[in-house]
Amino acid sequence: MNLFVFDIETVPDFEAGRKLLGLENLSDAEVGEAMLNQRRQETGNEFLQHYLHKIVAISVVLKTRDKLMVWSLGEEDSTEKELIERFFDGLSKFKPILITWNGTGFDLPVLHYRGLINKVSAPLYWEVGEEDNAFKWNNYINRYHYRHTDVMDILSSYQARAAAPLDKIATLLGFPGKMGMSGDKVWQYYQAGEIKAIRDYCETDVLNTYLVYLRFELFRGKLTVEQYENEYLAVKEMLQHLDKPHLNEFLESMDA
Repeated sequence: MNLFVFDIETVPDFEAGRKLLGLENLSDAEVGEAMLNQRRQETGNEFLQHYLHKIVAISVVLKTRDKLMVWSLGEEDSTEKELIERFFDGLSKFKPILITWNGTGFDLPVLHYRGLINKVSAPLYWEVGEEDNAFKWNNYINRYHYRHTDVMDILSSYQARAAAPLDKIATLLGFPGKMGMSGDKVWQYYQAGEIKAIRDYCETDVLNTYLVYLRFELFRGKLTVEQYENEYLAVKEMLQHLDKPHLNEFLESMDA
C-alpha cells in the first residue's frame, strides 16, 4: 500500500483572534501576540487550542511502489484552504496508509477544525465503511486502526505520560533530528515572511518521521534488516537527486 507521511506547521489564527477577542484595531502580529499572551496567563505556556492554529505548511513523504518523494504542498503563497484541499486530494488519489508523529494529538485535530472553517470536503478521509467496505475495519478515524499510524501514539501505548518528542527519538535512533528551527520559532519566521524556511524545516521533520517509521516497521517485523537498510538507502538516494541545501544538510547528518 502507498505510504503518506505528513507534518504541519502552524501560526496563531489572528483572524480568529480578532473575532473571539474583539481586537479589530490591532495588526496581525499584535493580535497573534495577544492570543499567545492570553494563553500564557491561562495555562503558563503558549500552546493555543487546536482550532486557533492556522496551517502555513504541510510537508509530505510519499512512498509508492515505484517512487519516493518529499515536498511541501502548494506554493509559498498558497492559502490555508489550498493546502488543506491538496492534502485531502492526495488521500483520495493514493488511498495510503497515513503516517504521523503525534498526528492524533495535534496534526489531525487541527486539520479537522481548519477544514471545517475553510469549507473543505474530504469524503474519503471520513469514510468508515458506509460507502467503501474496505474502510469498515481499517479507517483514518479510529485511533487503533493502522490506516492512520501515529507512531508516537503506538509506541507510548496510547499513554500521554509516555509520549516522547520526535526530535529526541530521532536523535536517539541516529537520525538528524531538528535542523535549523523548532516549532516555537515558526511564528517568528512567519512574521518575517520566511515561508520557505518554514516549509524547509517542515520537510526535515517529515523525513525524521519517515525514518522513525521505518525503524518501527523493522521492530514489528514488517521489514527485515536487509529491507530496512534498503529503504534507508532509498531515502539517501532520493535526497542526493533532489540536491537542495536543507535536504543536503539532512543527508550529511544521516551519514554522520
